[in-house]
Amino acid sequence: MDKQLAVYILAGKRNGTLYISVTSNLVKRIWEHKNNMVEGFTRRYHVHQLVWYELHETMESAIIREKQLKEWKRRWKLELIESGNPNWLDFYNAIG
Repeated sequence: MDKQLAVYILAGKRNGTLYISVTSNLVKRIWEHKNNMVEGFTRRYHVHQLVWYELHETMESAIIREKQLKEWKRRWKLELIESGNPNWLDFYNAIG
């Protein structure tokens, strides 16, 4: 799969800790999170489940969206996840 510009949300479990970020290669970046290759928050808090993502045409639009989502209230983020993923499935196998 070619590189994919994306904003994504990882979760530790349903309604658990959330992590929002942006990447230029979604499959590779999620693999890195799942294999604890990324230092910091996701490794420390075991946040590895890809519960939402959105593809973008440009990195600029992805970064704007990431910043927007980070400003949202937690309840809005949970509603966004559940609107497209009501069972909180891990989408990693679907993209990889």
